[in-house]
Amino acid sequence: MATIQCATTTLILLLLLLLIIPRSNSQQEYVNNKQLDCNNEYNSTKGNLCNSLPSCTSYLTFKSSPPEYTTPAAISFLLNSTPALIAAANNITDVQTLPADTLVTVPVNCSCSGPYYQHNASYTIKVQGETYFSIANNTYQALTTCQALELQNTVGMRDLLKGQNLHVPLRCACPTQKQREAGFKYLLTYLVSQGESVSAIGDIFGVDEQSILDANELSTSSVIFYFTPISVPLKTEPPVTIPRAAIPPEDSPSPPLPPAPAGDGDSDSSKKWVIVGIVVGVVVLLILGAALFYLSKAFSGSTTTKATIPTTQSWSLSSEGVRYAIESLSVYKFEELQKATGFFGEENKIKGSVYRASFKGDYAAVKILKGDVSGEINLLRRINHFNIIRLSGFCVYKGDTYLVYEFAENDSLEDWLHSGSKKYENSTSLSWVQRVHIAHDVADALNYLHNYTSPPHVHKNLKSGNVLLDGNFRAKVSNLGLARAVEDHGDDGGFQLTRHVVGTHGYMAPEYIENGLITPKMDVFAFGVVLLELLSGREAVVGGDQNGSGEKMLSATVNHVLEGENVREKLRGFMDPNLRDEYPLELAYSMAELAKLCVARDLNARPQISEAFMILSKIQSSTLDWDPSDELERSRSVGQISDSSR
Repeated sequence: MATIQCATTTLILLLLLLLIIPRSNSQQEYVNNKQLDCNNEYNSTKGNLCNSLPSCTSYLTFKSSPPEYTTPAAISFLLNSTPALIAAANNITDVQTLPADTLVTVPVNCSCSGPYYQHNASYTIKVQGETYFSIANNTYQALTTCQALELQNTVGMRDLLKGQNLHVPLRCACPTQKQREAGFKYLLTYLVSQGESVSAIGDIFGVDEQSILDANELSTSSVIFYFTPISVPLKTEPPVTIPRAAIPPEDSPSPPLPPAPAGDGDSDSSKKWVIVGIVVGVVVLLILGAALFYLSKAFSGSTTTKATIPTTQSWSLSSEGVRYAIESLSVYKFEELQKATGFFGEENKIKGSVYRASFKGDYAAVKILKGDVSGEINLLRRINHFNIIRLSGFCVYKGDTYLVYEFAENDSLEDWLHSGSKKYENSTSLSWVQRVHIAHDVADALNYLHNYTSPPHVHKNLKSGNVLLDGNFRAKVSNLGLARAVEDHGDDGGFQLTRHVVGTHGYMAPEYIENGLITPKMDVFAFGVVLLELLSGREAVVGGDQNGSGEKMLSATVNHVLEGENVREKLRGFMDPNLRDEYPLELAYSMAELAKLCVARDLNARPQISEAFMILSKIQSSTLDWDPSDELERSRSVGQISDSSR
């Protein structure tokens, strides 16, 4: 019966997928200079269609641009990558200053965000008068479009102001099944230079011309325009030094205008769509036939079982939730999850109802949930942010929902910071640089939730246990089961009231505990507590008996540390001993001051998360310039002065 039920569920979902969801089996459409027409929307300018893997490693190209973007650190900040990855991909140091117009390869994580592939970055408007056109084409060198920027930001093109923070969807893609079968592992977004041709670009990367034409839905008669992005399929990682194509002399004729779109009477176009229609029809009939065959097989030998569409009473997902979930998620069979998790054995249990799974050598995390979880699924399927845990698939079985997430190799921040839950007591503690990166990552994730999801969302359950760490100790905010949309998101930050107060003691904001008030500022409060954990290594609540008597809240401790005399000495006593004084005291003080503002009792005294994110960006930038040997020498000098004064 278990096999029959899971087979039935999977087949019905596949049929729904075919009937209600438009899917693209094509490759990506070339923008064809339409990115310059900001007043009109085109499918090609919104982004590359999500028509293959849900996420992958991808590559962007960017020309170093004085005076700001000439180092891996500056370029990585603009494109939301890391200096070390850029340095390794281009065989340079992470602090090297590059000559103007040096073509740099930038590795990024490319993921589905709704119907489009993209890599997310953020940009703060520096000068009054910047426009979506100038940001897309000048600052980001056509890696995004003015149309995509306006589509994914709440600010209209005429309302842009200096200091505003924008969400920037960068153009990327993953190889299709056909490309993978041909041996292509990556897609690189390449900025076409004046005079370059498809064949010349192919020579740069050792790729045949036809593969590039196919990847961009171009033909041999198509025209490509300089300063437009074009997808280049690669079988290996791109070369560390990209040679430039031979450019024709300046007096060579400019490329002609693109051919006008074919009219309704175009015979070649009509034939093309007739063939496509026939192929699609045959494929649908074949899949329907296969579905009916397997259904008949599943129900043969049983005269009482009937195939019925599951209802919300028997499923953990609502019907609408199923429809939206299968647009971008993989549907697993229960037997697949059993095999991947060793039948949910104790040796694969991560924590609670979360298990480690292995699918053909790739690790994932499987979480078992009861009740209607369609809200969490519908939110996660629309989110595409590096610092928010990615949901890749699900299975519904006997009323339970099994969610399949990306795997975080280094477990949670809580596991690394607190001795009571620490799994890594014999390992090296988190360094100052790692802690700053983690704080910056969490702020980035919250900033995305508060300002770039539509509608904006409040996490409501942020804590160190819900901050997961990947193999590079980059933070992934997880567990969005309590997340709440905040529709009224005006200058007051939006608010809602609830009588059902749920959360973790020590992280919940006072106004939420006392009045059930839900605003984005409750996430800011919890974030402040996480900052204090990163600084001190202490838990959110310390001591106390079963009734809570005698317990100390970490959020209240910071006021005693940063007030009165000898503040910096008190701060040294507050800092995590595992850091062994290997941190810049002034930057630690700046982070502690930010944490103090975040945990202010008055929600109006707390900063917006976008402000906190910008402060942490500056702390992170200063941390990259910090030399640990300077701090060690300073400590020795202080010690010598103390000894001489005795």
